Amino acid sequence: MTCRELYLLARRRLGGAGVDSPGADAAALAQRFLGLDRAGLALHGEEAPPPQREAAFLQAVEERAARRPLQYILGEWEFMGLPLAVGEGVLCPREDTAVLVEELARRLGERPRPRGLDLCAGTGAVALGLRTLLPQAEVLCLELSDRAFPYLEENLRRHGKGLAAARKGDVLSPALAGEFTPGSLDFIASNPPYIETGELPGLQPEVRQEPALALDGGADGLVFYRAIARLWAPLVKPGGLVAVEIGESQGPAVERLFQQAGLTAVETAQDWAGLDRVVSGLR
Repeated sequence: MTCRELYLLARRRLGGAGVDSPGADAAALAQRFLGLDRAGLALHGEEAPPPQREAAFLQAVEERAARRPLQYILGEWEFMGLPLAVGEGVLCPREDTAVLVEELARRLGERPRPRGLDLCAGTGAVALGLRTLLPQAEVLCLELSDRAFPYLEENLRRHGKGLAAARKGDVLSPALAGEFTPGSLDFIASNPPYIETGELPGLQPEVRQEPALALDGGADGLVFYRAIARLWAPLVKPGGLVAVEIGESQGPAVERLFQQAGLTAVETAQDWAGLDRVVSGLR
C-alpha cells in the first residue's frame, strides 16, 4: 500500500471506532511511524513505505482504534513547546494545564528566583512549563506513583536544566509536608486528582486507561485540595502563591478552602472554553 492509502485506511478505521478526531490522529500516527507529516504525505503519498514501517503503522492504528491514548502510542506529547515522555502509568499532559502555568507566572511576577513545589507532578508538565516562562524558577516535583516517576525523571533530565528535581512522596502525608520549613517557599503548584470517584466509570475510554491514582479525587473530588490547603499552604512565605488546577464545577468549593486556610486575593481563572480551570491565592 502507498502512504496515502495507509493514511486514508487509518482515518476510516479510527472514525469507525469512534475516535473523536480520526484525521488528526491518523496524521499523527503517519508522522510517527511513516515519517511523513501532512506536507510529506502530499509530496510522497504515492510512495510505498518499507514493510516494517507499514507494519508498525498498522499496529499503531489498531491500538488507537482500541482507544489506547494517542499520547501513549506516540511515546511523547508536546506541552508548551516541550516534548514530554509519556506512557502507561502517567497522566497525559493536557492543554488546559497551561492555564495553571500562566497564572503561576503572572502572579509570581518579578521575583528574582522563585522556589516552590509541584505536587502530584506526573510528567513534570507544570514545573517544566513554568520554567519556560520563568527560567529562573527552582521547582521540586513530588510524585507518588512508581510507574509515573521514571517519566518525571526523564523529562526533568531533558528539560529541567538543573533547576527542577524529583522526589517520591505522598501529597496526602502530614509527615512529608512536615519535612519542609513553614514559610520557606515562594509557591505551591498542583494539578491534583480531582474527579469524583463515582464519575470514573463514565469517563471516555481513553481517560479510563490513564492511572486512577492521577484521576481519583475522592468521593467529592476535593480530597487533595483539602490537603493542599491544610498541609502545604502553610509552607508558603507571606505574599507567596498557591495555585491549583480544578474541575470546571469546583471553583467555589476550592475558593472556600483557600480562604478558610487564610489565603487572600483568591482568584479563579478560566480556560479557553470559558470554564473555571485554576484557583490561586496569596499567603
